Amino acid sequence: MNQDITVPPPSNSVHKPNLRPTLNSYFNKPTLFKAFFFCFLPFLISLFLIAYLNQSGKNSEMVLLAGFCNDSDIANVDSSESKSVPFQETRTGHACSTMGEPCISCTTFNILAPIYKRLDQQNQSVRESDFRAFWLARNKKIVNWLLYERSSIICLQEFWVGNEELVHMYEESLGAAGYDTFKLARTNNRGDGLLTAIHKEYFKVLNRRELFFNDFGDRVAQLLHVQSVAPFSINQNESVQQEIIIVNTHLLFPHDSSLSIVRLHQVYQILQYLEAYQRENKLSQMPVILCGDWNGSKRGHVYKFLRSQGFVSSYDIAHEYTDSDADAHKWVSHRNHRGNICGVDFIWLRNPHKSQKLLKISWAEAAFGIIKYQLKKVSLAENDAFSFLRADSSGNHVTYSAFCNALRQVNLTGLSHGLSFQETKDLWVQADADGNGVVDYEEFKRIWDATWLQHMDEDCSLEDSNEGIAEDEAIGFAVKKAVLFPHEVEKGIWPENYSLSDHARLTAVFSPVRLRCSKQSL
Repeated sequence: MNQDITVPPPSNSVHKPNLRPTLNSYFNKPTLFKAFFFCFLPFLISLFLIAYLNQSGKNSEMVLLAGFCNDSDIANVDSSESKSVPFQETRTGHACSTMGEPCISCTTFNILAPIYKRLDQQNQSVRESDFRAFWLARNKKIVNWLLYERSSIICLQEFWVGNEELVHMYEESLGAAGYDTFKLARTNNRGDGLLTAIHKEYFKVLNRRELFFNDFGDRVAQLLHVQSVAPFSINQNESVQQEIIIVNTHLLFPHDSSLSIVRLHQVYQILQYLEAYQRENKLSQMPVILCGDWNGSKRGHVYKFLRSQGFVSSYDIAHEYTDSDADAHKWVSHRNHRGNICGVDFIWLRNPHKSQKLLKISWAEAAFGIIKYQLKKVSLAENDAFSFLRADSSGNHVTYSAFCNALRQVNLTGLSHGLSFQETKDLWVQADADGNGVVDYEEFKRIWDATWLQHMDEDCSLEDSNEGIAEDEAIGFAVKKAVLFPHEVEKGIWPENYSLSDHARLTAVFSPVRLRCSKQSL
């Protein structure tokens, strides 16, 4: 039997109390221990078990997901940026104070929407968006980097506007850090879009516009007209609150060469909209900054088109790279789903009164460049190309109908994303220089031999600070610094352990400069 057995003390000894009472003796006493043992202890144990099971479930999910894909980047969301505090040299947002002069910084970053991030190369349907733990952890790291850099302007592409939790995280975090945020979804419920954040310490947003291309790729663009909060000094006695136009966009991915005309047309629409906005609002010339994923390299038609319109690549200016083929692959910023690496992310700057060709002429040259590329792609040399365009014309010239037929054959018209009737007509007018209704060989040769970058040199120079303010003076920006992260991409290498995105982050730092320019109207 389970009883307490005690031995009585000898009669000649003094009775001593039992200093080690048994378990039964506790239960027999009306102590607080009974209440704790029977009531509170089971409650605490149940709480522990619930917490353990919840954590076990999360761990099981992580183990399951990590085991599902063999890619090491899946188990480690971002092995290349595992430290919680970024490297000091990448913190360009605070470069202004270290340089001892007023400046602004701008970051552009395609953050790879979870709906597009592939987790298994063998099964392309497996996307990060299906696994909250993955996309949440990766985007928290992105937010932390953005907050640490603290750029004056942040332009994000492939922002997952379709997920309320992610949108709230970005808007709340950036808002608490002093940013005004503006998001814009792509058309036709694509799920992703753009996010532009403007730091209120640096700029006040005067106006903003949304541009919908309504084309094959459902792409969009944001235009923000901002004014500096702190005035920029233009001499010892005068300062101005500088106005700037900022554009954020993400152009169509060129799945095949026939889509190059779509991306070119998207840029054309942006530049047309810029001109119209400045004209309608009677704005004086001001710096324009174009940010985004342009889905084309320095050797592409979009790059050359923007250069012909007076824009410069801030990264190339900072590193003294030229437009030559030798410098075309010095850096990369993207590894696409095919495994190819190239430089497609740009922060473009155009200062006030920078010389540029008429937009319509630049557009025609760009379109002719694509026509030439398509003809050379099928191994047509100059003489053969002219014969191809001439088709069955009886004379030694190209008729308008033959010209239209040739464009259809190289997939530049006749498709939903091709040249419109009016655009084709405008190209013909440019080609038929003498207006006689046909294009002869000399007119064709003028188009074929056209050099992209024959735009005029900039006719602005740095103003002498000792002179008075000239009537044609303006405030522009000089590129002080531009960096890509991860740093390996600056050497044309894509690091295998980088998984924060399939794009590098680009940040540029600008400082205001006084420019003396010849007047130019829009």
